[in-house]
Amino acid sequence: MFLPPAKLSLFSVACAAFCLMSGTASADVTVISFGGSNQKAQVKAYYEPFMKTTGSKLVTGEYNGEQAKIKAMVEAKNVSWDVVEVESPELARGCEEGLYEKLDMGKIGAKKDFVPAAVSECGIGLFVWSTVLAYNGEALKTAPTSWADFWDLKKFPGKRGLRKGAKFTLEFALLADGVTPEDVYKVLGTKAGVERAFKKLDQIKPSIQWWEAGAQPPQLLAAGDVVMTTAYNGRIATAQKEGKKQLKIVWTNNIYDFDSWAIPVGAPNKTDAYKFIAFASKPENQKVFASEIPYGPTNLKGTALVDKAIAAELPTAPQNMKGALASNTPFWVEHGEDLEQRFNAWAAK
Repeated sequence: MFLPPAKLSLFSVACAAFCLMSGTASADVTVISFGGSNQKAQVKAYYEPFMKTTGSKLVTGEYNGEQAKIKAMVEAKNVSWDVVEVESPELARGCEEGLYEKLDMGKIGAKKDFVPAAVSECGIGLFVWSTVLAYNGEALKTAPTSWADFWDLKKFPGKRGLRKGAKFTLEFALLADGVTPEDVYKVLGTKAGVERAFKKLDQIKPSIQWWEAGAQPPQLLAAGDVVMTTAYNGRIATAQKEGKKQLKIVWTNNIYDFDSWAIPVGAPNKTDAYKFIAFASKPENQKVFASEIPYGPTNLKGTALVDKAIAAELPTAPQNMKGALASNTPFWVEHGEDLEQRFNAWAAK
């Protein structure tokens, strides 16, 4: 999930200070994630307890998912990151290109303990997240219930927020045009389907407010800049916790996916990287993470530990999975580059 450019966090400095004071001599473990509310939850669920339990020193940072950075480090044989949070298409593509280590699950946990789709050759799922329709309940007289409503400018006048990219934007356009979730990728895999998606986007193009960072949708909604937007479910939930109760989620036809932990090839501290990933994959730690931000645990035992009220707001809740669309990673690995180029050209017009 896409956020601001890489930088060392204040938490890294705190970790360094702690470890200097405690005199620990273990190697630094550099963990890079997408920042924001997601990273704050990771601090509580993983970073702080890992440091306390192992005495290891964590250096943490954030990036916005640029695979080019990782590729440059690996090709130059000058890798400074040990563990990276990666989205599914980038993980699959990077695995094929030899950017990420083939994981040894024996060093992480039993494969049977995880959601099957969360375990891949080069990654282990960190959490399940959804892109949902979110709206400002104070700005709309009637609540939207579908992507067709998102496209209905007459019934729901006002600006719409969409992530500036082809991925998910094209799927939502087809869903709004009446394509069923099970047929979305079949349709999008055809030339006619791509044309159909862009033609649907043309209908609302003048009303679109593009966003690029996960923190933006709740800000746009709260400020009244948009009346509804696509958003990561956890970002809206965090905003609600912070008092923005007027922000609401529509789960109908949400698109869900995994963020995964991966180890770049040539990571300087591979042994400790495995220790961190194993720690973060424990059910009790994933339960803390899900309690901080409502993204679903990938460890099946972790889901069972989550409070029932919180579990109902997770993408993995049965009522939220009904009619949901699983992001098709192989599709985006195969077609992503072409569709993103087409999207960028369309958006620039």
